[in-house]
This record gives sequence, C-alpha cells and structure tokens, in this order.
Amino acid sequence: MRLYQGIRSLILTLLRKILFLWVRTNVSGNSLETLNLDPEKPVCYVLQYSSLSSRLVLEQEVIRAGLPGVSRALPVKNGPSHSFFFLYQRVGGLFRGGRHKPVPTREFTDLVQFGVEHPDEDVQIVPVSLFWGRSPDKEKSLLKLLLSDTWSVAGRLQKFLIILLHGRNTYVQFNQPLSLQEITEEYRDNEEKARRKLARLLRTHFRKVRQAVLGPDLSHRRTLVEGLIRTQAVKEAIRETAARDDIAPEKVRARAYRYADEIAASMSVVTIRFLERILSWLWNRIYKGITINNIRVAREAAQDNAVVYVPCHRSHIDYLLLSYVLYRNGLMPPHIAAGINLNMPVVGPILRRGGAFFMRRSFRDNPLYATVFNEYMHVMFTRGYSVEYFVEGGRSRTGRMLQPRPGMLSMTVRSFLRDHRKPIVFVPVYIGYEKVMEGRSYLGELRGKKKQKESVIGLARTARKLTRSFGRVSLNFGDPIALADVLDQVHDSWRQEAYNSEYRPEWLPEAVNTLARQVASRINAAVAVNPINMTATVLLGTDRMAMDEGQLIRLMDQYADLLRAYPYAQTVTLPAGDGRDWLAYCESMGLVIRQPQKLGDIIALTGSNATLMTYYRNNIQHLFALPSLIASLFENKANLSRQKILFLATTAYPYLQSELFLQYSQDEIATVIDHWIDILTHQGLLITRKDGRIARPEEGTEAMLRTRLLSRFIIQTLERYHITLGILRKYGSGKLTAAELEQQSTLLAERMSILFGLNAPEFFDKTLFRNFIANMQKNGVLHTDENGLLCFGDGLDDVAEDARLVLSVEKRQAIQQITMLDA
Repeated sequence: MRLYQGIRSLILTLLRKILFLWVRTNVSGNSLETLNLDPEKPVCYVLQYSSLSSRLVLEQEVIRAGLPGVSRALPVKNGPSHSFFFLYQRVGGLFRGGRHKPVPTREFTDLVQFGVEHPDEDVQIVPVSLFWGRSPDKEKSLLKLLLSDTWSVAGRLQKFLIILLHGRNTYVQFNQPLSLQEITEEYRDNEEKARRKLARLLRTHFRKVRQAVLGPDLSHRRTLVEGLIRTQAVKEAIRETAARDDIAPEKVRARAYRYADEIAASMSVVTIRFLERILSWLWNRIYKGITINNIRVAREAAQDNAVVYVPCHRSHIDYLLLSYVLYRNGLMPPHIAAGINLNMPVVGPILRRGGAFFMRRSFRDNPLYATVFNEYMHVMFTRGYSVEYFVEGGRSRTGRMLQPRPGMLSMTVRSFLRDHRKPIVFVPVYIGYEKVMEGRSYLGELRGKKKQKESVIGLARTARKLTRSFGRVSLNFGDPIALADVLDQVHDSWRQEAYNSEYRPEWLPEAVNTLARQVASRINAAVAVNPINMTATVLLGTDRMAMDEGQLIRLMDQYADLLRAYPYAQTVTLPAGDGRDWLAYCESMGLVIRQPQKLGDIIALTGSNATLMTYYRNNIQHLFALPSLIASLFENKANLSRQKILFLATTAYPYLQSELFLQYSQDEIATVIDHWIDILTHQGLLITRKDGRIARPEEGTEAMLRTRLLSRFIIQTLERYHITLGILRKYGSGKLTAAELEQQSTLLAERMSILFGLNAPEFFDKTLFRNFIANMQKNGVLHTDENGLLCFGDGLDDVAEDARLVLSVEKRQAIQQITMLDA
C-alpha cells in the first residue's frame, strides 16, 4: 500500500509541475491570517466540481501559501490519505458531458460521520472556488462560448481546451472555513440531516461566490436595447410623445431606440482583460502602490444582492481604479454611470466595453429619454448587475464630499419599489489620493477659470503627466447599506403598496434624502488618512503656514494620537509610521519646502502648493470637526462650564453635520461631545478646574499651542456662519431673499479671504452658504414669508452672540465694519 501511495504521489507531483508550466494563477484569501485558521485543528478543503486539474491547482496554491497540506490524512476511521473532497461528483464516461450532481462522496460521508460521533473534535472545512478565466463573453462566436468558464459545467475534453485557452488567467479564491462541529452539533442523532445541512451550506456558498465572480449571464446588447423599447413604460412614453409633438409613432420609436443605443453598455470580457493589463502597467508607473481595505464587504454584498458601488468622486481615475481593484479581487466590474461628455471618439467605445453606460447631464425636459434611461436602470437591478455611480454628480474641486444629488438614488429606489425580489445593497467606497492628478486644474476652476471640456486632445495633454509620481492610492470599503432597511426606517409599510414605473409616493423624497445622507456619511467614515493630509492639516493651521521641523513632527504625532483615542469609525485607516516619516514623505513628493536654519530647519508651504494642500486637508477635516469645535470655543474665553460647552457645540452640530456629513445622530451627539471633552482634558489640551469648569491651558505653553492650532482646523467654517448671521442682522428680518443672502455672504467671504490671506478657495464657495441658509430654514431659525423674504426672531441675536466666541478680534471687527454693526 505504501508503495502504491508513493508512486501515486510521485505521479501527481509530476502532473502538477507539468500543469504549472502553462497555468498562471491569481489567488485571494490564501493566508492563515485571512482564513483565521486554528493551527490546533485539522483542515479539510472542499472544491465544487471533481476534476484532476482543480486538485492539482489546489495542491500547488496550498504549498505556495504555506497552508496545512492537502496530502495530510484526516482523523477519520478508514478515511482517505488526503484532506480535501469534491462537492459534486462527475457522472458519465471519459468524454461524456459535464454532468455533475451533488452525490455524497465517501470522503464527505465519512467526514460527517466523524463529526457526529466525535463532538469534542472539530475539522475546519475551507471552501475553495476555482475559475479558469473569468466571465463569459456571449457576444462572441460559439467557439468562444464553448471555451469560457461559465455557469455551465464543462466536460473533460472541453475542460482541457479551456485550460489551454484560459489557463494563464486562472482565479482561485479561498473562503472562510466552516466548523464541522457547529454544523453537526444539532444533529447528533441524525447523521442524514447533518449531511444534508453541510451539503446545502456548501452548495449555497459556491453559488454565491460564482455569481459574485462571474456576475449574471451577459445578454446580447442588441437584444437588451430592443427589449427596452418593448417595455410597457417606453411604449406609453412613445405614444405620449407622438401625440404631444404631433410626430409619427414610428419616428418617435426610432428616437427611443437611438436613446437606448446611446445609453447601453457593451461590456466585453476581452476589453476588461486588456484594460486590466494596461492599467496594471499604468498604476505601477504613476503610483507607489494601491492600498485596499475592507474588500470583504464587497465580496459578501455581491454574493446575493444587486450591488450599487457609491464612491466619492475626486478624479476621472476613480472609474478605472475601482473596476480594476474589484476585478483583481475576484469580483465582476460594475456597470458605471458616466457622463455623456466622456463618450468621445476612441475613448467612448473602450469605456462602453469596459462597462460604462452613458447618461446626459439633464433630461428633465425630455420625458422619453428619462423613461428609456429609467427602464435601463431597472433592467440592471432586476437582473442582478452591479452598478456604480457617483452620488455627488461631479468631481469635488475642494477635496470635501459634495452635497449628494438625488437623481440616480431616486431611480434606484423607484426601481426597487417596482420589483424588490432582488435585494439592493449600497457599498460606499472612499478613494483617497496623496496627489490628485487634476489638482492644478481644480485650483484654476476655483479661482474662476472656465472648466475645460473633456476631449481627445485634453487626454493627450494629460498623458504627459504619466511620467510623474502621484504617491499612493487607498480604496477603503465602508459599511454596506441595505436599501430595504432604509425604506423600513422611512415608511415601514412600503412592501404592502403597489408601484408602477411612474408612481412617486409622497414619502419618496424623504427616503432618498435619508439614503443620500447615509451614503455620504459612510463614505466619509471610510476615509484613509495619509501623510499628505496630516501634514497639510497642521501647517495650514499656522499663521504663516510655516513651522519648526521638530514641532511639526510632534504635533502630527499628537493629533494622530487624538484620532486613535476616540476612533471616528472602524473603517477609518491611519498611515503607517510617525510624524517624522510623514514629513519626509511629504517632502519627497515636493509639496513642502525646507528652509535650513541654525536653530532648526523650517518647514513651509509656498505658492500654489499652499492652496493645493487645502484640498488634502479637506479630505480629513470631518475627523477633527468635533474636537476642533470644542477647542474653538476657548478662542476668546479662558474657561466655560461643561453645560455651556455642550449647549454651544450641540447647537452648532446640525450645521457641521450637514456640511461635513458627520455620522452621529442628534440623539447621541451630546454624549459624543461629552466624551471628547474628557479626551481633550486627558491629553492636556483642556484643563478641569477645581470648581468643575473647563479651562484652556496657560498662554505661551506647548499645550496652548496645540489647543489653538486644533481650533483652527474648523474655524474658517464657523467664520462663514458668522458672516451670514452678520448680514442678516445688518438688513433685518424680512429684507432679503435666500438668493440675495447667499450672494451677499459670498461677496463678503471673498473680501475676507483677500484681507486675511486665506488660502482655502471653499471659504467663499456659494454652495456652502446655500446649504447653511437652507439648514437654518430647516431648523426653524429662519422662515420665508409670502414674498419669499427671510424672517427671523430675537433668537437669532443670541445665536450670533454665541458664534462670536470663536472669532478673533481682527475678524470680528472686519465683519462689523463691513456690516455696520455696533461693536
């Protein structure tokens, strides 16, 4: 027997080495840490389909990763000399079809029997999924279909040809282990039920992984487009348009077809594989690495849901980067909503084949186009495709999260109401750049330069930047949001109501707004802090944007400790190293300058870099918002009672929450602020006096410098609020419309920016003033009369007086002089 086993092992080893002369694999999850395996317990691997080639690949990857070997015998009486089994057993002759069925193999039966009879001994069952190639390309020939790894099962001859064609693009995914003890625990007296439970769990698992990796079956694009025109909603829109515009129905139908053809993606696996190789080269050229965190969220969501990826939008690179990362991690790239401006010659067709579907910027006045687009989105969701769109609408020019636009979210909600058999889950994604490629053009646009339209020539100019380094990129996946849970929160009886393609319930805007706030706040809760934005945050808080090197390093370390003391969210990531490492890195990127000095080198921001660094500072501003708000209350007060701090901070919080998409609810914010007061006193930024009042540190001390600098992280936001309040008090109640107040506030902020040398372009961003005015109306501070004029009561004076606590004397006097208020 030993001689037989030895010869068999030698033959398998030889076959494995021959196979891997050709096969190349991309593997995920193959580490002890990722799998969280207990080294004291035996491990058994399970593959979906019986196949010699799959076994050989499994053995090779287990050896490469240093995992418990598949050749180890399991502690099963009369069991096999290897520790793996196949879920599906092949039925048929050597060259007969690919029929597999879940017939319990001897290894499977013996393993379950062992689990039932030995309740004190456990076996870790690790499911392993293997894909020869990735997804089918159904728009190609029959031969191409034959040689693709799809949802169907290949016969032996077909498998041989598939390995020849796709063996160099093999994907292997190790998944979290199942506990044999936990599965058999409730069936100690019924081995048959235990076998059925384990088989059901494994079948379900493999099905979910296969859907996540391959995605739903792709339909022929022309069939999809024609199907859209035949839907009841589009037919009705064609009839209405023909009657309204007095056009022949055939011409309107042709127009609808052109709309559908303009919109629809044409995802091609050939293009995706080509782009993967091109992008791998590109990322290695312009980035120092891509860091991915919490990818398991996307994997789990994709297994049984229609997934909507909702990343922040900072760069055109976002589209490519997220699809690349998903594909490289074993997930089907999503269909991406792209602006019609990107449908350029050459570029447009490539993006369309990479999964982009194109949409016009506005189609409110074109009901036919709106209907076609809505039906296209509905098809995507009901068929289980993953979709990606940017809730901000456009790229952020300031580095902050923009106010979400309701359009795509509303379409998604309405589609789900029509047909909610396939759950929809939103996966927030934070994409953090150390150096955004469009940074310089953003500065120009914020200073009034006209936005350049996308064009092939513009892309050619951008290509010149590919010789530069843009640092590292981070992709952090945030906590998922189940759409059904949001609807339950807003309108718990939504499942009992009937909806058609045109019905918009009264509670729809509230549901969309709630969803938008959750998406935006969870994107921010997944922020990746990096050396650039830490350096920017500290230096931009100084008067002259310059600081002694040693002091700068100490302050960055101390503020990082502040973030660790009360983590904003578990999905936030901090950079490796310390302040010294971060400064050296920032200097190597050319974003700060060093001025040698005998008493110690000075680190400074100069020129356009000083303004550009506000972009990176704004990426993480929300993390410091609450401690900075508390510190700012001591700008003009030596001490305050804890109750007063709580009152002032909770009063300001709704406005900061709306602007920075902070995650805490109004019910919990008092507790959070109280906790921050304790942390600030524990770290010496505030002091608790014997009488219980909270005081700032002594002037001239290192602690006071830290407190004052911390307050400046948020002070400009609070100054903007005071500008608006000052203008309201100048004109009085019932004298200005919201638009007039917005304009006056913007002009005054722009003047203040010039007078005090403020380098933050968002300081006079009119959309921020618009949002603040809208929130004052929402919170009842302002109301509108029948003429559209803003009215307020005496309470506004109290709010304005409290707001004055955070202003320096110089800025307070400047605002008073301009608004002609008494000191």
